[in-house]
Amino acid sequence: MIKPTPKQLAYQEWEFGLFVHFGLRTFYEGYVDFDTREMSLSVFNPIHLDCEQWIRTAKEAGMKYAVLTAKHHDGFSNWPSKYTDFSVAQSSWKEGKGDVVKEFMDACRKYDMKPGLYYSPFDGSAGVYQNAKAYDDYFVNQITELLGNYGDIDILWFDGCGSEDHEYDWVRIIDEIRRLQPNISIFNMGDPDFRWVGNEDGIAPLPCWNVVDSTEFSILTEQKEVLGEQLWLPAECDVRMRENWFYSDNDEHTVKSLDQLMGLYYYSVGRGANLLLNIGPDRQGLLPTKDASHLQAMGEEIRRRFENPIATLKQCMQNKLEWIYEPTHPHLLDHIVIQEDLTLGEHVRNFQISVITEKTKRPFTVYEGQNIGHKAIIRIPSIKVQGVILTVTKTEGLPSIHDMSFYYVGE
Repeated sequence: MIKPTPKQLAYQEWEFGLFVHFGLRTFYEGYVDFDTREMSLSVFNPIHLDCEQWIRTAKEAGMKYAVLTAKHHDGFSNWPSKYTDFSVAQSSWKEGKGDVVKEFMDACRKYDMKPGLYYSPFDGSAGVYQNAKAYDDYFVNQITELLGNYGDIDILWFDGCGSEDHEYDWVRIIDEIRRLQPNISIFNMGDPDFRWVGNEDGIAPLPCWNVVDSTEFSILTEQKEVLGEQLWLPAECDVRMRENWFYSDNDEHTVKSLDQLMGLYYYSVGRGANLLLNIGPDRQGLLPTKDASHLQAMGEEIRRRFENPIATLKQCMQNKLEWIYEPTHPHLLDHIVIQEDLTLGEHVRNFQISVITEKTKRPFTVYEGQNIGHKAIIRIPSIKVQGVILTVTKTEGLPSIHDMSFYYVGE
């Protein structure tokens, strides 16, 4: 049975994070990935940059981690890198003495948020990109700056977009990463600790297993990265708050509604994956008001629905592969949340939920599923119950339920 590492289990507990796409292209309206337009460093000047506003908003929404684009595909470095002349050091912002990465890291530490940095292996500004050996040197040098100058970092997020036909010296790169930050978690490439779910819709498939033998690494190809063995790699769903990853003046009308955001929560966290929700700060360096407001409303709604269960596993009794909840008095029910103890691996292969109704006092199956994983949020039409039974119908090894909780959310 393949087991997770302690840091993988910790990552899965975080569940909900903020993705922050911010950089030089923030200041170029309509700029898209691999855009051929040249960008002038003189326009990068986020005079009211407030990373604390980003992280404080995320914290208030219940997020546990945040990932900043240290360098996107265009190659602009959000820190004063010694290895490029295409960074904040050459911009007009703070007379070239600013450092977005540092301000982001400081804000994360102030608000006890797990910090992560996104780094695009593809680099449209590096003239040596087509020279694999020279670019590997550049890659390692920049990663050494990021991982060596800002203290402990929890996530290094590699985006494979643009790297479809490029060979990197992953052995060398990963050795340096692990040497500098032994406890860091790597996303999806090189030596991954967790993986991309395979789409940018914020939706995990059913079932969403934690053990896989390949990863999808780019939105531009259906080709998968074969791992050579089965590995424990929990999934992360990344999705945009609005139409674009980076800020735009023209897409505020696409900011997702609370109803849509909650749907994404059910389809990601509710299927055992993490949810990384992106907001692009504006040209002042602030999270836009509407985006921040909808994020905070989402956090409030998650708390409203799930902060106060009617009962938990403590009120259940176990009989072999059944967990039975019998309330003192019948009550309305519309949500059941189950968590498998994954410490020794993922054992549950099929399960079902039955309810004992108030009148007939017989069990009726209302839900059938495959994996439980870190968390399964099961939403059913409101029904008055005098009992609930979780039955594991297929298992590999002996399963253990970490928690089970019961809710009536209503409208």
